Amino acid sequence: MVGGLPQPLRMMGTAAAVFFGGMFTLSLVSSVAIRTLQAVSEAKQKKYASPCGICQGKGFYTCKLCKGNSTIQWSPLYDPLVINPCLCPTCEGNRVQRCLNCLGKGYF
Repeated sequence: MVGGLPQPLRMMGTAAAVFFGGMFTLSLVSSVAIRTLQAVSEAKQKKYASPCGICQGKGFYTCKLCKGNSTIQWSPLYDPLVINPCLCPTCEGNRVQRCLNCLGKGYF
């Protein structure tokens, strides 16, 4: 018993460290490879694709619900006595929304 741990327990700990370290490394490498392939594919698509006609290739356009005001007039009643200004649920107050035609990429 050198170092305070029995030999079988040390061997199991070493084997577990090697196994989980290998799994982590394999996961990391595969994740990087997949992201690289996606980036290459995206660049190739962007090179030959035509720009989106709805957002003019920007990926965003003025919010259609609040018309760029960032708030909407809302009342919980059918015949409102008081109308409350509320944050726009579509653009969340950013005044622009992601283009639904190109999904924010700017091209088809």
